[in-house]
Amino acid sequence: MSNPISRWWQRTRQDRSDGPNAEPSTNYRDAPIESRPGREALPGSRGRAERPVVQTDAGAGHGSGKRRGRGEQPVVPDASFTSYYGRPVLKPSPWEADIPAYLFLGGMAAGSSLLAAGADLAGLTTLRRAGRLGAMIGISGSFVALVHDLGRPARFVNMLRVAKRTSPMSVGTWILTLYGPLAAAAGAAELRGLLPRRLSWVTSLLELAARPAGIGAAVAAPAIASYTAVLLADTATPAWHDARRELPFVFVGSAAAASGGLGMIAATLADAGPARRLAVGGAALDLIAGHRLESAVGIAAETLHTGAAGRLMTASKILTAAGGLGAIFAGRSRILSAVSGVALLAGSACTRFGLFEAGQESARDPKYTIVPQRERLERKASAEAANPGN
Repeated sequence: MSNPISRWWQRTRQDRSDGPNAEPSTNYRDAPIESRPGREALPGSRGRAERPVVQTDAGAGHGSGKRRGRGEQPVVPDASFTSYYGRPVLKPSPWEADIPAYLFLGGMAAGSSLLAAGADLAGLTTLRRAGRLGAMIGISGSFVALVHDLGRPARFVNMLRVAKRTSPMSVGTWILTLYGPLAAAAGAAELRGLLPRRLSWVTSLLELAARPAGIGAAVAAPAIASYTAVLLADTATPAWHDARRELPFVFVGSAAAASGGLGMIAATLADAGPARRLAVGGAALDLIAGHRLESAVGIAAETLHTGAAGRLMTASKILTAAGGLGAIFAGRSRILSAVSGVALLAGSACTRFGLFEAGQESARDPKYTIVPQRERLERKASAEAANPGN
């Protein structure tokens, strides 16, 4: 038996539903089928409603309820270049200033070995001495910078436990291990006169080993000058990876310009002819390959013109061009030869540090990763649309 309060509440609800201002029933389960909302109804609506679809001419004539075709365009704008919690898509390399110093000194050493070997065979004493000592000092400094980046020498030794020809790091480690002792032996032979007389047997041994060691270092020099470019291009960093075809030419040209500049500083005018020619050729290759590199990296080329990388790359172009031009007319002026050599060395260093900074910046900004990916997908889709049968 119901109590009086329950009966009163039921009568009140019935009066409301039967009154003139009664609300329409939303119990669609009991309503006629034709009045029920269809699958096209939007959430929160009481009647039939269709989703908005923007169509082009290609999609005209089709029903609005059909699935969007190729002729239709999305109404949602493109997503902005943001990343998860503001973090970059790629993690920048943990390398610091030790690595660009390692790149620059190794390239200078490689070019110096080539100059020294040629000067030895041609009888150019001062250029031979400058090249051998420059190679020994350069590769020693490069090795110190590499070990400092690794943290301790044992890590470099551990890399020699494996020889993997598909790994640029492994191949580079073995090339460096082969080249280093040869360059050091040839350089030490130039200092044999500083040894005491009681070590005359060491002097004789160094004299015998000087030429073979110097030629051996010259054979390995091209690999030393270029393998570091492959090492950078093998990463996912956009400004490095997208320049994988041009970067080795930039590094080789920069190494030739630096070693030629060193020879112009240290050798006499009479002996420095090969150094001047190497400097002019290296500067030209550096500038031409650098220009092609900027075109190859696409949107990541912005990093080569802005910030610290932009200032370094601008300085490298000015110094390299000025040094190469000075080397052409430096055959009769010792001062011009030395100034041009310094400019070439500084330009080569700016190139290595500038490319390093550009790569780091391209990894920090997700735009330089996302935009090239979208462009590649669009090109692939266009190619498939143009050749549907392939």
